[in-house]
Amino acid sequence: MLVRAEEADLPRLLRFRTDASAWLSKLGTDQWAKPFPASHILASIRRGEVYLAKEHLEKDAAATITLDREADPVVWTSAEAAENAMYVHKLAVDRAYAGTGLGTQLLDWAGHEAARQGARWLRLDAWTTNSKLQAYYVARGFTHIRTNTDALVVSGWAAQRPSRHADHGLDIRHLEQPNG
Repeated sequence: MLVRAEEADLPRLLRFRTDASAWLSKLGTDQWAKPFPASHILASIRRGEVYLAKEHLEKDAAATITLDREADPVVWTSAEAAENAMYVHKLAVDRAYAGTGLGTQLLDWAGHEAARQGARWLRLDAWTTNSKLQAYYVARGFTHIRTNTDALVVSGWAAQRPSRHADHGLDIRHLEQPNG
């Protein structure tokens, strides 16, 4: 099932990132090696943009995804940012759920939600040097738009696919509107 993250979930969300960083390091990439500001994640939680996938409400989260309308100006042109699109950020699946298709389900849900909200595109960016992650997204219908090769841009591989209604298989009955 999919639920909106709450402020109390911040430690788990940070752990997704550190766990993924440790695993990626073993694969030879420095993706997510730099700590991400907790304040940025907390702001996304408060805006109702962060979601957790769980087997049951009482269980620990199996995955997380952030879905918003925030076009990173380092990745997307001003013309692209003006288009009606939604953006996937910080998708992470706990290693215990790797290979189960949960990442694909979350991407399909995000595309469905983008279509439901009238967005034309579902977009994301990926670590510039992580060709396996890029291939994963291409295999899920994303088209590579460009790669920002500026040495200061680490997540500059941009891709998109049309938003579309999909049978994502996630129980979304527990999604609640954000507070305030």
